[in-house]
Order: sequence, then C-alpha cells, then structure tokens
Amino acid sequence: MLCEEREMAKKEYVPLFETRKVKGRILFRCIAASIFLGICFIIMYRIRYFPVGGKAERWTWIGLFLSELWFSFYWLLTTVCRWNAVIRIPFIHRLSQRFGKELPGIDIFVCTADPLIEPPSLVVNTVLSMMAYDYPPEKLSVYLSDDGGSNLTFYAMLEAANFSKTWLPFCKKFQVESTSPEAYFRTASELVNVQEWLSVKKLYEDMKMRIETTTKLNQIPEYIQKQHKGFREWDFVLSKHDHQTILQILIDGRGTNAADIEGNPLPTLVYLAREKRPQYHHHFKAGSMNALIRVSSKITNAPIILNVDCDMYSNNSKTIKSSLCIFMDEEKGDEIGYVQFPQCFYNLTKNEIYGSSLRVMLQLEVLGFDANGGPSYMGSGCFHRRETLCGKKYEKNYKVDWKKINDKKVNESASFLEETCKVLASCTFEHNTPWGKEMGLKYGTPVEDIVTGMSIQCNGWKSIYLNPERKGFLGVAPITLLQNLVQHKRWVEGVLQLFFSRYCPLLYGHRKIPLKLQLIYSTHHLWAANCLATWYIVVVPCLCLLKGISLFPKISSPWVLPFVYVTFVHRAYSLAEFLWCGGTFRGWCNDQRMWLIKRTTSYLFAFFETILKLLGYSQLNFVVTAKVADEDVSKRYDQELIEFGAASPMFDILATLAMLNLFGSLGAIKKATMDADQDSKVLDQFGLQILLCLVLVTINLPVYQALLFRKDNGKMPTSVMYKSIVFALLACMLAMY
Repeated sequence: MLCEEREMAKKEYVPLFETRKVKGRILFRCIAASIFLGICFIIMYRIRYFPVGGKAERWTWIGLFLSELWFSFYWLLTTVCRWNAVIRIPFIHRLSQRFGKELPGIDIFVCTADPLIEPPSLVVNTVLSMMAYDYPPEKLSVYLSDDGGSNLTFYAMLEAANFSKTWLPFCKKFQVESTSPEAYFRTASELVNVQEWLSVKKLYEDMKMRIETTTKLNQIPEYIQKQHKGFREWDFVLSKHDHQTILQILIDGRGTNAADIEGNPLPTLVYLAREKRPQYHHHFKAGSMNALIRVSSKITNAPIILNVDCDMYSNNSKTIKSSLCIFMDEEKGDEIGYVQFPQCFYNLTKNEIYGSSLRVMLQLEVLGFDANGGPSYMGSGCFHRRETLCGKKYEKNYKVDWKKINDKKVNESASFLEETCKVLASCTFEHNTPWGKEMGLKYGTPVEDIVTGMSIQCNGWKSIYLNPERKGFLGVAPITLLQNLVQHKRWVEGVLQLFFSRYCPLLYGHRKIPLKLQLIYSTHHLWAANCLATWYIVVVPCLCLLKGISLFPKISSPWVLPFVYVTFVHRAYSLAEFLWCGGTFRGWCNDQRMWLIKRTTSYLFAFFETILKLLGYSQLNFVVTAKVADEDVSKRYDQELIEFGAASPMFDILATLAMLNLFGSLGAIKKATMDADQDSKVLDQFGLQILLCLVLVTINLPVYQALLFRKDNGKMPTSVMYKSIVFALLACMLAMY
C-alpha cells in the first residue's frame, strides 16, 4: 500500500524549478576544440624551432614557452569547467499553489562595518528594501550587524523602523520592485498616484536629510536620544573597538503594535553591535555573521537565512519565493544547502569603464559551476539553510517537514530576549567551541565566504545558482581605478592564500566534491598566478624587439597561422559572448583593458603579498571598499574617464609598462623605416612582435592620455609620469646594451 502511495505521489509531482542546458554549447565546444588544436601546433613550433645559438635567445624563448604553456593550461581548465553549463528556472506560481500559508520564516542578515565608508543612509535603504519583500511580513525578520558600533547607524535604523510603516504598504499597493526608496525615486518614471507618490517621497527625503545631518555633525541631538532606551547603551561605549554587546529589537513582529499605517503586520527588525574588546580577535565579517546566526536562533530561528552586504539592495520583490522554489522542491530541494544570486551593480556606465559587471563570468562561467555541484558562496545575495551554516552534514534520507518547522514559535518578550541573547554575541562565547571551525563561517581567511561554501559542499550539500532576468540584488561598484584594483587585490589574494592552505580545493575537496568542481575552484584560486605569465608577455617581447631577438614565426612562414588563428578566434568569440550577454563593443574593449591592468598590478601585488604571508612576513587584514565619492570623481566616472588621480605603486607599474611598449613600438617603427631595403625583412621577421606592441599601446591609450594630456584632477600625478619615463628608458637602454 505504501509503495502504491509513493508511486501516486511521483506521478502527481510537478517540479518547482527546471534545469536547462545552456544554448550555444555545441558552438562553444567546436570552437574550443579548434583552439585546442591550434595550441597544439603552437607547442610543436616552440619545441621544433628552439634556438640553439645565443644565451639570451634561449632563455627568452623558454620564458615565452612557459608563459604560453601556463595560459594554455589555464584556458583548458576554464573550458572543461564550462563544458556542461546549465541554467535554473524557478516556477513561483507553483510554490504559492502548493504551499500557500505554509511558507517558512526567513531571517535576513545585513552587515555593515564603518559609518564613514558605508553611510547610514545607504544602510537604511538596504534594510528597507529587505523589509518590503513580497512575502508574509510576520515570517520575515531583518537583522543589522553594525561592526562599527555606531549610534549614528542605530539612529538611522530607528528612522527606518518608523518610515517602514508608510513605505511597506506603498510598495505593496503599487507593486514596487526596486524596494530601496533611493533607487525607486531615482528611477521611477510613472506616477501611479501623484499625490501619494509625492507624499511618500517627501517623507523619505525628510528622513534622509535627518540621517545625513546627524552623520555630518557626528552627533545625535539630545531630544532624539531621549526617545529610545537604546541610546543609553552608548554611555558605556569606549570606542568602536571596545564596547559591550548592544542588542535592540526595534520592531517585534509578533506584537500587536508592530503594524503599518494600514494595520498590516510589520517584519521583525533587530539591531546588533556585537561585543568587541582589544584583546580579542573579532574575525571581521565572519565573526559578525556567526554572532547573527546565534542571536537570531533565539529570537526568530527561521530555517532559511539570507545575507547581503549593506550596499546590496533588493531589486526583485520575488527573490525569496524564487529561492524557496529550490529549497522546497519535493524531489531535489532537500539536498540543496544554499542558493546563490549574482552580485550586480546599478551604477555602471554604459560601456562599463572598469569592467565591474563581470557579465560573462556571472552569466556564463558560473553556470559551469552550477552543473558540477554548485556555485561558490559569494558572500552576499545568498540564501542558506540554517542547518548547513551550523555544520550539519547531508544525509541521503534527509527530509524537511516544513509544517513542523513553521510550528516552532518563540514566546519570550522582546526585553527578555534582548538581555539573554547578549551573551551569544560576546567576545568569549566562542572560546573552546566549534564556531569558526566546524560551525558557522570559517575564520582565518579574508575570503570566509569561499571557504564556508566549499565546506558546505564537502559536507554533502549541493548549491544552486539563480540569475533571473530581473536581477535579485543591486549594489555599488567602485568608481575609481584604484578602488577597483584594491578590491580585486583583496579578492585574488584571499583565494590564492586558500590554494596554499589546507583549504586547497584539490586537497580539502578530495573525494568530497566532484573533480570538476575542484578544478573550477582552482581556476578562481589561481587568478593571481596569471600575473607572472602576463608580465612576461607584456615586457619581454617589447625588449626583445629592441634587442633584435625574434620570438614568433615570420609572417611568410606557415607557422604563423596557428598563432593568428588562436588569438583571433579566441578574442572574437570573447567579443561575441560579451555582446550576447548584453554588453557593447566599447564595453568589451574596456573589459580587455581592465583584464590587462588587473593582471599586471593588483594580481601582481596579491601574488607577492601571499608569498610574504606564507613566509610569515605579513599579517591578515581586511579592507572595506568606500561606497561614496566626491562630486568631481562621480562626474568623471559618468563621462567614462578613468580616474588616476592618486599616487600608488600600482600606477607606477601601469604607467611604466605603458611607456615601455610605446618606446618599443617607436623603436621598431624607426628600425623598419630607416632602411628601405630592410623594411620588408624587418616586418617579416618581427611582424607579430610589432603587432603585439601596437596592440598593447592601443590598450594603454587612456594611460597616455592621463600621463601627458589630461588637465583635470583625474590625471596621473606628475611624479608617476616622471618615474614611468625614467624606468621605461632605463629598461630600454639595458635591453639594447
């Protein structure tokens, strides 16, 4: 009888999400196969025509051969990872029909670290956007972790709690999708109800003005402090690095008083500043997240947790339901540990001057992740099962009883919970416990998200990547080149450290996750290692051109064909993918430029700093990227002018490499034009090298403009210009010596 019931259930089963193979995979495989064949011919050429005379010729040839082998190996890894890419399609209408009011509770974690870098007005918009999801408000709880321990942020949260009473019914009434007030009023084009629209906008602008005024003054007026007991906590705060736990339930969603202006219930809203003491390591964002996991387990204890950075607001009111289509699918949902959404940005220029969208990676490459065990945890925009974050291992017979989970309720009062839960966010609570090791986010690395996601997968869980047409979350991309390079340096340095640690995917994931998934992780972990081969390609052919050493086949030789084919087809397919993903031709050119800039600067620094850390010469640190910029910088960003206006060793390197290739190109042109009889011979022998230098010069045109022609504050500093010219000339003279 039981077997018959199971058979009936299988027949009646309708999936809540669908898995589809990515379009164009046959074309991708054919092109990849042809490129692989071309690479084989290039390797044959390097071996067959190895120079026998001249020490310089031999060593430069070996160096270039090793660089080409590295790029070929790296390309092969990325190609294998994309071989079986898939996309996921959730069916939200089926979720509502099947589960109705039995939807689970959702705890949303928002993390902020510094009120100067991450302004309270920005944090408030993120919090309000999370509160306004198209989801039963009584099942929604929003927690803010304030690692800056700032009363300015706390005041902003009080303002958000009050404004939410108007904002949430407004969003529901007019089906607002970008539920961040700032984003909505910035982009809204239709006034569905002019009077109400203007009224809500004025309320928001007044709130924003009050928050920004107090932030600018760095002081909360005394009459405001008397309005809430929470401000008394700051009487005992010594500094942002030395204070007790501050926990305040600003809206208790269980209470009858927690209602909006139309009488509908409001989500729970909680403010937490965990205890910090100078003698205890606070473990940055990982420690903040772990404190939230423990505190929320006593207040609301929702089975699903969403975490977002404070600058990533909700752009799609159906995001929660989309993720639940994955978790609550009766056949495949129980094995899913987390659902990751892409990190997208609202402030990108038309041609993406800094290539910040990572559109090809997020729209195509991560789909290969998904087909082989699931994407990595990206640190923001991710829905987790609470159990997986707490270290639970997947078991084949694991089955979730959503009704039973929904019956769990917390009966203690808000004031009681505020006092009793403080110990969970204390400095000493984690001492001699599995937190940071087997439980919660992992400690000891600046990329705690990658390690945590891989650990969840090693515990037997799978993950899913959802990339809906309307993006789930939108954030703020860096608007200066230096900010961008520093951010990427932190990312690639963190993942390279993992590769050389016990969390290396080839070791840590051995026999726990699929080999393809281990390789995919490795390609990302080895980003920084690309700097060495890139540097060689950028520097050595140019210097050899001045020295008269040929590194490529003659133009008249048939061996030139594989070099031309591999380069042209690879870049042409890259352009086609970029355009297919919604980019522009100029955007692709900017993306290629940033690819080169990052590999020769931020990746280089990340690589050598990782080596120094392995040798014990450097300590772990964490850098928060600024989310605000002055008006002139923003104006140049909108005009798509690259911002160089700060002195940095990265800019010294960038400018020196640009000048080196300029001098090399000019030297080659001079050599080709000085003697008309030798003109054709020079072009035949050094044609590919000259072309490479000219391509690098073209890529660096904005650098030359910033060094020599620009007059605005975004130009290269004069000191950088002088140093780059001197270093480049010195390198050229040494090469010709």
